[in-house]
Amino acid sequence: MDRASASERSLSCHLALVACRDGHGNSHLVNELMRAVYLSWYLQRAGCGNLLVERFKIAEYAVENTLARAHETGEWRLASELISGFEALLALYDAQVARAPLHEVFEVERQLRVFLTGTDHSPIP
Repeated sequence: MDRASASERSLSCHLALVACRDGHGNSHLVNELMRAVYLSWYLQRAGCGNLLVERFKIAEYAVENTLARAHETGEWRLASELISGFEALLALYDAQVARAPLHEVFEVERQLRVFLTGTDHSPIP
């Protein structure tokens, strides 16, 4: 992946995290964060990364919790105690998209589309 595209993907995720951390999120930004979690998971499964599975589950929970709370209260804010774990995952995602070959990024995006059209709750065990 070229440097500009990798930087754009990373910036988009970091801006979404800042907005959701500060209570200025929305459904699009929360979905951007979940997309990063799942793409990072698929890239790790392809050999790019070695973060513990629990870290992915914590980030997934953070996003799911934000969605549930937003539906109940209208507030789009990530729980403060989950921010640091999410930041660690985004650091991995940054490194992954900076190093992964473009064909691998396309493949994990395909895997994400397949997951999204299925009935499984999560691609992360």
